[in-house]
Amino acid sequence: MSKRLPVSISDILKAHSRVKQNVHHTPVVTNSTFDDRFGRKFYFKCENLQKTGSFKARGALNAVTKLCEEDKTVSGVVTHSSGNHGQALAWAAKTMGLKCAVIAPNNSPAVKLEAIKGYGADVVLCEPTPTARQQTCDKVSKERGYYFVPPYDHYDVIAGQGTMAVEFLEQVPQLDAILVPTSGGGMVSGIAIAGKSIKPDLKVFIVEPQGKDVERCLQAGDRLWPNPPRFLNTIADGIRLQQLGHITWPIILELVEKQVFSVTNDEIIEGMKFAFERMKLVVEAASGAGIAAAMSDKMCNLDDNIKHVGVILCGGNTDIHHLPWYQ
Repeated sequence: MSKRLPVSISDILKAHSRVKQNVHHTPVVTNSTFDDRFGRKFYFKCENLQKTGSFKARGALNAVTKLCEEDKTVSGVVTHSSGNHGQALAWAAKTMGLKCAVIAPNNSPAVKLEAIKGYGADVVLCEPTPTARQQTCDKVSKERGYYFVPPYDHYDVIAGQGTMAVEFLEQVPQLDAILVPTSGGGMVSGIAIAGKSIKPDLKVFIVEPQGKDVERCLQAGDRLWPNPPRFLNTIADGIRLQQLGHITWPIILELVEKQVFSVTNDEIIEGMKFAFERMKLVVEAASGAGIAAAMSDKMCNLDDNIKHVGVILCGGNTDIHHLPWYQ
């Protein structure tokens, strides 16, 4: 790593110590049928089995715990989220005895909104645009005096997500690459910092829904996305944000591979179906995107020296009454 990054491996190891008593050490599963079909050895990190049903519990708990260590007067936290970060922050706040409010788009999956409420947080609905989410969040934060914990653009959130890579490389030290479904970039930033600090030759690849256009931006070294920020038309609601974050972008530009795996809705569905049918795992569409990338022609065409590939199953919060292949 040639540049000094704002989050270090030391920050991530401290985060690991901070959260490990309250989050699951998630399992890694393999599938010989998948390996035989796609010609490499794949390892699936089951963050769908994490507290609150997604990896987001790691970053949220690290941020809230550290906030409570540094500010004994904090009374509550607020965020905007399509579901998973909202659930995670609500759970983390409850764990630490804080109040919580979550601003969510009015088209968020009902299963995620009910889970947020189940952890004791208030849900405030807004129009389904990134701008409306942030404006409503700012308003609630000011009115209630709550501390804003962003879904991805936050150093402590990034450090918490990086604990995943610490675990993964302890479980599978021979990993050559990791495929990471990506929205704003908090998870892939944390994984890249930790992973490449522990194993410098590790390759970290972004997986995106079609239309995110990260590869063009990375290869140009510039944020080429149109403004204002928008959501993509994808069944993977957890990774529908088009732009990477402003804090995560330079980390990703520095550490993550310039080649990006872009997947369609149909490919995501095939990835989900494989997890359900062959691995017996309930995963949401964002996890299906990671599996789809592992199935793709682009994976088949990667360097043959990449023999051991990790896939982050980032969440399992799917509405079983509205599975995408029945819509």
